[in-house]
Amino acid sequence: MSQPKVFITRRLPDTRLEQLHEMANVEIWPERQPPPYEVLLNKVKEIDGLLCLLTDSIDKQILEAAPSLKVISQLAVGYDNIDIPAATIRGIPIGHTPGVLTEATADLAWTLLMATARRVIEADKFVRAGHWQTWEPTLLLGPNISGATLGIVGFGRIGQAVARRGRGFDMEILYYSRHRRDSELEQSLGVKYAEFDLLLRESDFITIHTALSEETYHLFSTPQFELMKSSAILINTARGAIVDPEALYQALSNGQIAAAALDVTKPEPIPMDSPLLSLDNLIITPHIGSATYQTRSQMATMAVNNLIAGLLGKPLPYCVNPQVY
Repeated sequence: MSQPKVFITRRLPDTRLEQLHEMANVEIWPERQPPPYEVLLNKVKEIDGLLCLLTDSIDKQILEAAPSLKVISQLAVGYDNIDIPAATIRGIPIGHTPGVLTEATADLAWTLLMATARRVIEADKFVRAGHWQTWEPTLLLGPNISGATLGIVGFGRIGQAVARRGRGFDMEILYYSRHRRDSELEQSLGVKYAEFDLLLRESDFITIHTALSEETYHLFSTPQFELMKSSAILINTARGAIVDPEALYQALSNGQIAAAALDVTKPEPIPMDSPLLSLDNLIITPHIGSATYQTRSQMATMAVNNLIAGLLGKPLPYCVNPQVY
């Protein structure tokens, strides 16, 4: 009996692939850039398992071109790049890697919040440009973090992890979520529920941790920026399309809000001619929310385990669409 065929769309962080190689014929895309759509469309025609990334578009056309595909395993917690309904109709389970990246992403959100508030990137550039002449009372001033009001949009695992960090800074913490959490959780984390518009008006810092959907697409655009404090700072480590980039540029350039930091953009990577790159009051990082050695290794292990389970016809440990079973 021939071995199943597997295609992995990028080199993985250090992880144990021995078991997968023992049971399957594995091909790994060797380039830094993701395989072009046409290449992926051709590869799926003969494979039984696919391990992909957020940068791979797994749409209906891809799925229809893959008659032998038994499982798709994604190296990410999100899966908005995959046509889940189309995969479910075809009986293909979709794996992902939830939970493991919570703390790393919360750490990065907090890193960006502090770096933006204290103007760390601007200060570094200031020194390297030779502008540091003396100590100045008004040089590179920023807002206090301790005691400020933190607004968290989306209150799942990552949002809650950010709230725990906020408590250490004695912040007043507001959160908005589609469903209000129970009072016991609110009390344990020291947070208060607020309607979205109220959170926008009251928060000194706003950090986004909601999933991308039709409801949250451009959730932050001109009307929302107009409600925010002119001193407010926005952090996005969720999905780029939650923030309208043109509206953000206008808000940052005309002083509607003070600053922002993005680990995700629309599109990704951000085009080098984007006007956002001209702003000093904006930090942009290249989607590194989960980029710690430990987290990426655990994600890779989870993704491989999902893939192996699917190839063996077993339920995936972390399945997006369990209704296929």
